Amino acid sequence: MVEWADTDAAGHHHNSAIVRWVEAAEAELMRELGIPDYFPVAPRVQQLLNFRGKLWFGQQVIASVWVERVGTSSLTLGFDVVGRPCDRSAGGKAADGTITTVHVPPCSTVSAPWPEKMRYALTGGTP
Repeated sequence: MVEWADTDAAGHHHNSAIVRWVEAAEAELMRELGIPDYFPVAPRVQQLLNFRGKLWFGQQVIASVWVERVGTSSLTLGFDVVGRPCDRSAGGKAADGTITTVHVPPCSTVSAPWPEKMRYALTGGTP
């Protein structure tokens, strides 16, 4: 839901709210995949965010995240954020885009291939 703190002076969602909602959906996806240890080893290297529409205070929001591509050490996630209809809006897509992360093992400063357990989970069990 769009809370008062998620809005800006224009009365609609602030751009940073999209990032928080997508990160929450990303965390849920990783829990569902059984890899809660993903975040400490998967820094973002690119984020593309397309703003498509406005969301208003009190509006229900659905953020969805999915795996688009698993590389040797990289991962690209797709996302969209959709608002349900409210008094001021017919609803619809508010934002979409991609997030790219890389696997950087603990105590390292360079990327490395995804561990087999993570790769298996991210690919749905396909090699």
